[in-house]
Amino acid sequence: MPHDVTLIATIATAFGLAMVFGLLAARLKLPPLVGYLLAGIVVSPATPGFVADVGLAGQLAEIGVMLLMFGVGLHFSLADLMSVKKIAVPGAVVQIAVATALGGGVAMLWGWDLGAAIVFGLCLSVASTVVLLRALESKGLLKSVNGQIAVGWLVVEDLVMVMVLVLLPALAGVLKAHGGEATVAPQAGEIWTTVGITLAKVTAFVVLMLVVGRRLLPKLLWWVARTGSQELFTLGVVAIAVGVAFGAALLFDVSFALGAFFAGMMMRESEFSHRAADESLPLRDAFAVLFFVSVGMLFEPAVVFQQPVKLLAVVAIVLIGKTVAAVALVLLFRYPLNTALTVGASLAQIGEFSFILAGLGVALELMPREGQSLVLAAALISIAANAALFSAVEPLRRWVLARSAFARQLEMRDDPLAELPTSTDRQLLSGQVVLVGYGRVGRRIAQALREHQLPFVVVEQNRETVDALRREGIAAVSGDAMTPEVLVQGHIAEAAMLVVAIPDAVDVRKMVEIARTLNPGIAVVLRTHNEEEADLLRKESLGTVFLGEHELARGMTSHILDRLQETAPARGAA
Repeated sequence: MPHDVTLIATIATAFGLAMVFGLLAARLKLPPLVGYLLAGIVVSPATPGFVADVGLAGQLAEIGVMLLMFGVGLHFSLADLMSVKKIAVPGAVVQIAVATALGGGVAMLWGWDLGAAIVFGLCLSVASTVVLLRALESKGLLKSVNGQIAVGWLVVEDLVMVMVLVLLPALAGVLKAHGGEATVAPQAGEIWTTVGITLAKVTAFVVLMLVVGRRLLPKLLWWVARTGSQELFTLGVVAIAVGVAFGAALLFDVSFALGAFFAGMMMRESEFSHRAADESLPLRDAFAVLFFVSVGMLFEPAVVFQQPVKLLAVVAIVLIGKTVAAVALVLLFRYPLNTALTVGASLAQIGEFSFILAGLGVALELMPREGQSLVLAAALISIAANAALFSAVEPLRRWVLARSAFARQLEMRDDPLAELPTSTDRQLLSGQVVLVGYGRVGRRIAQALREHQLPFVVVEQNRETVDALRREGIAAVSGDAMTPEVLVQGHIAEAAMLVVAIPDAVDVRKMVEIARTLNPGIAVVLRTHNEEEADLLRKESLGTVFLGEHELARGMTSHILDRLQETAPARGAA
């Protein structure tokens, strides 16, 4: 062939094998991503036959990470992130410290020096953006409180890793000196200067996005939309996502993922944000597949046979150590067991930042190449196991609550936000509406109920939201509405109606079951985004079901008919 087709060969092979192995995985009742990982192993340098370009595949996978984080940003506002800052910031920092200590401690038991141990521990401390978001999306949890906490946690982890990647070269001399190597350690002033410059760059990027990006990016998309060209609109969305991410990395040393996330959050201000999300979805999913293929390419099967005990120890730290640490931290912040297990499962894997950090550690001669191989192998195993771990969250929660008095005590512990104040007006607790969820839909329902002076009690998992509602004089309870004790606190037995303003079908069924056990005659109102799910909920007689698109069409139709009826006499006279 007269010209270089490395890029085409890499894309064609990666997509083709990913489809084949993804289908096989689906037929075997396994998550498709397991097939994508196997496809990467098949074309990796460690296996015979065709070898794809690992560097190119990694860069293409980065585009998937950018588009994925851009899509998440389109659904998250700054207020959403700020609402979980009290748990996300300390939780992420402490969890990174715990995972680093576990990984570093094991490495020192193997005889590695302090520098290698710290770098190795840090590699095990940060979760993969792609895996976490795909897991939350597959379970419909991305917009839930659990999802908000996990995404907030992820953003903090990304910020910490940006700092680590910048500081590691500057600290290499100190770490080597502790390892016994003859090297010139940097002065404390140099280190603090590097820290200051990094913080200044990150702050400058955030301020630029909040001040300029919030105004410029939505306006730019509006100009593109005015052309009426579908392909120009799609091109505009991709250009903004990738362009801002690249600019953030080039000018401010911020990760691609974080840059794209902030671009999406600023674009959320645009009236075309939903269309932008729809337009970027096919490309996002396609390039996200390349991420898993690229992980498979990095895997070295030999490490499984050469270092099985070490690999098991690393996988145990990622799957068990990180999960236990995250669950304990979330429970310490008085969130329900369901939230703790969901956040713990979402963080029980490692990914792109781990690869970058491991590569940098080897390049700086801080960590042996064996450490990089262990990190890559643990990443592949933890990513493959993550879907199963997520599926086990609810069964594990039920099993633990059924067998552990301590777990039940945690669910019912003394928490001022989990119980209505004794000063609550008794008129609000008879014939009231129990409103589950205080997102965009729940907020509007509550506003209408207040305007009509109808009693209601809000049940919401986000503790900050409950605290704010109580300061406004609204009766609110913090907790998981799938737990009978929480609905009892909402006085469900005396309620006239249960309104579930969250579109989670699995949770809805459990809530309705509990509510009707405590109050057989209660009226139930539900919402969903899925037409098939709406039909199923109606067939199960769970309550009155509202589908978002149907209600939008009904409202628009009513408006159109009203306007046409107003103009009908004028047309008749003419």
